[in-house]
Amino acid sequence: MAASSSSSSVDSLPFLIRVDQSGNGDYKKIQEAIDSIPSNNNNSFFIWIKPGIYSEKLVVPADKPFITLSGTKPNSAIITWSNSGEIYQTATLSVLGSNFVGRFLTIQNTHGAGAKAVALQVSGDKAAFYGCRILSYQDTLLDDIGRHYYHSCYIEGATDFIFGNSISLFDKCHLNSLSPQDGAITAQGRISPTENTAFSFVDCKITGVGHALLGRPWKDYSRVVFARTYMSNVILPQGWDDWNDPARQRTVFYGQYRCYGPGANLSGRVGWSHELSSEEAAPFMTKTMIDGLDWLRPTPSRFRRTSATIVENLDGV
Repeated sequence: MAASSSSSSVDSLPFLIRVDQSGNGDYKKIQEAIDSIPSNNNNSFFIWIKPGIYSEKLVVPADKPFITLSGTKPNSAIITWSNSGEIYQTATLSVLGSNFVGRFLTIQNTHGAGAKAVALQVSGDKAAFYGCRILSYQDTLLDDIGRHYYHSCYIEGATDFIFGNSISLFDKCHLNSLSPQDGAITAQGRISPTENTAFSFVDCKITGVGHALLGRPWKDYSRVVFARTYMSNVILPQGWDDWNDPARQRTVFYGQYRCYGPGANLSGRVGWSHELSSEEAAPFMTKTMIDGLDWLRPTPSRFRRTSATIVENLDGV
C-alpha cells in the first residue's frame, strides 16, 4: 500500500502499514514503509513490523512526525546494523521527526568495542519508547535533543552508553554495563545552568559484568538523577567522574534519591554529588518533567487501512 495524506487531525485513527519480510505485508523493508509516508503528514501512521531480523540502517526524517514503529515483543522485530565513526552518522535507527513512538523493538549496532557505534539516535521532540532493547558497546543511545520518555526498556553498553542533551525520563528501565573497569553509563551534555535538560532514572535497575560509573560530564553543566533505582555492585563506590576537568565539579548536578542495592551506598561517593531530599528529587520523578501529560498518548486499538476500512486490532492483520 502507498500511504496517502489526509486533511484530518492527528487525533483521528492512524493509518496502519504492515512490514513483513515474507511478502505478506505492504512492504518488505521498514525504510520503504517510512518512505511511503508523505512529508509534513498531518495524520499518524502505525508501522507494524512482523517478526524477523531487519538488516537496515533507518532514518525517520524531520519532516515526518507522528510515526510509530511497533513490533509485537522485543525479541521478535530486530533492527540491526554494524557501523562506526562519527556519532551522527553511525546510528542503526535515527529518529529526527517529532511525536515518534517505538514499541517492542530490538535496535542494535553490532560493531562492538573500539569505536563510537550508536544504535539509536533520538533528535526529534516528544519521542517515546516502550519495551525496547537498545544494544551496542560505545555510545549506544544518542539521546540528543528534545523531550523523551523510555518505559521498561533494556539499554546495554560499556562507554558513555546513554549520552546527549535531551530532557529524558527513564521509567522502570534496565541498564546493563559491559564495562570491564570504569566505563560511564551516562554522559549528559547540558551546556548552561539555565538549560532545562537532564537525564532522570526512576525505578530502574543497573546490572553489569565488571565495574562502571554512573556518569561523567560530556559538557560543563551535565545533570543526571537516579531515584529509587537498584544498583548492583557493578557501580564503583565513587559513583561519578569529572572527565579530567576538576572545574566541572562545581557546575555539574549529579543526584541520588532512595536508591538501593550494593552499588547504591553513598558513603564512598565523590563529595560533589548530592543525596537528594524528597523535595529536591520531586521535579525529576514524574512525567511533568518532560511535559508528558501534554503529548504522551495511548497505543491505538483501531486503525485505518483505507478510507473505507477500519481495523479493530492487529490480530490476524
